[in-house]
Amino acid sequence: MSQEPSTISTYQRLFRTFAKPYLWRLVVGVVAGVVAGGSVAGALAVMPSVFRILQGKQTPQEVLAPMAGADRDGLGFLRDFADRLGVPIESDGGVSVQLVLLIVGLMLAFFMFQSVGQFINRYMLRWVGSRVVTDIRTQLFRHLQEQSLAFYGQQDVGKLISRCTYDTSTIEHVIANTFADVIQAPTQVLAPLVVVLVLTSRNGLLGLLLLLLLAFPVCVLPIVYLARVLKRYAKRALNGVSILVSRMQETFTGIRVVKAFNMEKFESDRFAEENETYFRIVVRALGAEILMTPMMQFVAVAIASVFIVLCYMKHVEFAILGTVGLAAMQAYKPIKLLAKINVQLQRCAAATDRVFELLDTDTCLPVPPNPVVLDGFVDRIRFDHVGFAYEEGGLQVLSDIDFEMPRGRVVAFVGETGSGKSTIANLVARFYDPTEGRVALDGHDLRDLDPTSLRRLIGIVTQETILFNDTIGNNIRYGRPDASFEEVVEAARQANAHQFIMEEAEGYDRVVGEKGCRLSGGQRQRVAIARAILKNPPILILDEATSALDTATEQLVQEAINHVMADRTVFAIAHRLSTIKHADQILVLDKGKVIEQGTHDELLAQGGRYRKLCDMQFS
Repeated sequence: MSQEPSTISTYQRLFRTFAKPYLWRLVVGVVAGVVAGGSVAGALAVMPSVFRILQGKQTPQEVLAPMAGADRDGLGFLRDFADRLGVPIESDGGVSVQLVLLIVGLMLAFFMFQSVGQFINRYMLRWVGSRVVTDIRTQLFRHLQEQSLAFYGQQDVGKLISRCTYDTSTIEHVIANTFADVIQAPTQVLAPLVVVLVLTSRNGLLGLLLLLLLAFPVCVLPIVYLARVLKRYAKRALNGVSILVSRMQETFTGIRVVKAFNMEKFESDRFAEENETYFRIVVRALGAEILMTPMMQFVAVAIASVFIVLCYMKHVEFAILGTVGLAAMQAYKPIKLLAKINVQLQRCAAATDRVFELLDTDTCLPVPPNPVVLDGFVDRIRFDHVGFAYEEGGLQVLSDIDFEMPRGRVVAFVGETGSGKSTIANLVARFYDPTEGRVALDGHDLRDLDPTSLRRLIGIVTQETILFNDTIGNNIRYGRPDASFEEVVEAARQANAHQFIMEEAEGYDRVVGEKGCRLSGGQRQRVAIARAILKNPPILILDEATSALDTATEQLVQEAINHVMADRTVFAIAHRLSTIKHADQILVLDKGKVIEQGTHDELLAQGGRYRKLCDMQFS
């Protein structure tokens, strides 16, 4: 079992893979966040002088007097700045109006500078976050599109949808709303700490502070443990969501079967049980999440409290002690925020790990470095002693299939369900590679060809017609998006589809619904045939294209099929033997082997399996 990646390694990979192209925006956002978060240090630096004024130990004039060396603080520099501008410090025994206006102006400029820094920080980092998640979704979808059919045979589509939607949404929420705080919050904690370090070093308390800081890592060990627990449960929660999405997708897709068998209560109970399991996981994660914030607050406040008490015991000046206390108060809010950030980062890391698991999956059929690109189909297709199994060491689906098919011929495959007919069609389209022998097109092993150029030569019409929830015109145009409207109409006419299309006012702009649910089975089939006609491939695969139709509809579809078969090389798979009587060659399959081969008349004369199948259908 592979070791689970650490949170740090997960974010390193996320940066290298997706965020690095936007490095300059990241740098600008980080610098702006550091400036905005660290600006509090400037305010804290002048607090000792403010406390002395409030205590009455010094007048404003004394505080603003020139200072040097270690005694110089933020207010000391104000006199130099005022002198350069020619602004008087004193007037009638007090502070001048000009100096007050200067201080007010500097305060406004300071907070404006801080606000601009916060805006740039949040805008840049949120932009990068949204851009990164957009790139993740695009790459994830493209990567899944490239996987083999074997991959989809082993995966739960609902879980894949959950990873592409819920997991990436989790990443998007965290990156877009948390990463800006990731920069500012630590800075807002470190800035007061720097001020405290300076003050304690001036007052001989640096050793005491460092001793307390050395104890800090020991105090945060429980927090580190909680973070690991939270990440583990976050992964389980994401997996629980994917199970729920999978269950909903499966049930809603098969809702007709659910209702037909009165299984609504069964499905509801099963979903409720899985939902309760998800709830228990969420509650466990919630415990770790809620405990994280008070634990971080307790550790930070405890250390600050101990330090303040020790300072008091050493009779540290109130101005210094008050500044240290104020610094602790300034750090309190960002420390609370850091706890929430840690929770969000663990969730994001868990979702990112699951996304990278998919991106690391590679089931693509291998393509040679310099594949052969075909411009067309010239001679023949040959199955050269082909064997196939879906899994290594699994059941042999095809065994020693050996035949050739010259260009322009029609070859039909018949046999019982599970005999291997559709597998042969899948090998021709190179949805799978044979485990034994080879399939060759014009003398080239399909494994040596460019898959795009190969599939450009092939059109497929299956029994289970797949239409997209789009217009009829766009479904016919699928595969040739640049086809003109006139070409679409002509293809529909040849497929006997134009008449029923124009019976509706929307015509070719009519949306067919989910999987073509607004069309009848025969209408869907004719739209699929029109799609194949428009593509105009030299090789056509017909996989039981009329087996689910009534007699009248079958006649219309068969006429369309006969039209699309003209001057093409056709692989025809049929249960209804009447549709393949005129095939140039018929192969009878049984348990993955060719047991008979010949024309319709030749096979009838042999009196073998084909004759028995014909007698069963026509008797």
